[in-house]
Amino acid sequence: MKQNDDNYFRRGLGFKSAVKPLLAETYGSEIVNAIKAADYRLKVGRFTFRMARSLGFCYGVDRAVEYAYETCARFADRRIFLVGEIIHNPHVNQQLLDRGVRFLFPSDEGRFDFSAVEPDDVVIIPAFGVKLEDFEELRRIGCILVDTTCGSVLTVWKRVESYARDGFTSVIHGKHFHEETRATSSQVLRYPEGRYLVVRHMEETDLVCDFIRGRVDADLIRERFTDRVSEGFEPVRDLEHIGVANQTTMLATESLAIAARIAEAMSDRYGPEKLPERFRSFDTICSATQDRQDAVKDMMRDPPDLMVVVGGYNSSNTNHLASLCARFTRTFHIEAASGIDAEAGTITHKPAGTQDVLVQSDWIRDGPLEIGLTAGASTPDSLIGETAENILRLAGIDPATIGVAPV
Repeated sequence: MKQNDDNYFRRGLGFKSAVKPLLAETYGSEIVNAIKAADYRLKVGRFTFRMARSLGFCYGVDRAVEYAYETCARFADRRIFLVGEIIHNPHVNQQLLDRGVRFLFPSDEGRFDFSAVEPDDVVIIPAFGVKLEDFEELRRIGCILVDTTCGSVLTVWKRVESYARDGFTSVIHGKHFHEETRATSSQVLRYPEGRYLVVRHMEETDLVCDFIRGRVDADLIRERFTDRVSEGFEPVRDLEHIGVANQTTMLATESLAIAARIAEAMSDRYGPEKLPERFRSFDTICSATQDRQDAVKDMMRDPPDLMVVVGGYNSSNTNHLASLCARFTRTFHIEAASGIDAEAGTITHKPAGTQDVLVQSDWIRDGPLEIGLTAGASTPDSLIGETAENILRLAGIDPATIGVAPV
């Protein structure tokens, strides 16, 4: 398909210069710039802020948000729909709602109802992409499509499509309910014999490996993975040739370990000499996700007194950053700067590895304190900066002392 045609846009809409000032004003932060200018370590009063050297908006997210704003500028006279969320950040999504974008949300099974969409409408495809069947349905409707699917996601799609073409089942490390994984798994269905199975973590991987080695029967695989395999999946037939891929935002070390574990099982079953014809793998963690994880690991060589991780609670890459930090220091994952209530002295956060959201009052001690900051790839600088400002207000420090006007 062409990158841009009359009804399909993938490389901008010609309004970049028009929306650039608005994006800078909406999502930029003077305090983030100040911390970066101080070599990512800035002392303000009793606080020393340390910031990860790679954090916040990645290229793919930045591009998706920019295209969404360009869409609003170019098609101001049309109804604009968005398939799901543009990214996993409630602040950014609310900004688009405020600009009149209409959100189409899926059912619990991940199905979208496009009956409200008409040919004269505009539909934005989010950074995660959409399932093949949804894309085809939107093309049948004939509406204008603005496709912001991340390039790293497209790389994974090409990989699993090649697996399906060559008769390999895609074993995908990811969350089966996540938009990206649903979109990725659908790509194997371009081929009639395409098959996939989604594993969430090493425990599920070990179950698959036990089957490969002949230690468990096919019924157990069918039962455990009933909602995360392609239709008609038969373990005996479909796990003889395996290609591994992953949701781009998963923890890189875990994805690599899962691939190695499956390779070992395939070697045990068929012999190491047969491995090249039975098993394929490709590291499809996106570079931005890897960079943010590496930046946090680098910080944890000398951990701060506490870490604040900013990003959506449903953001996979943000949750992984919080889990990494929690191994080394007290960690608070907040969804937005408003999670820090300077007046009450509380923080609303989600502990790493849980789905609980807690309000805590004893989270920050008196005296000198080193506070680390990082953020998921869906978090703009504005929210990181506002977080630092609210922390300063907890200690009665005016953010204007570092050249930042109070919010």
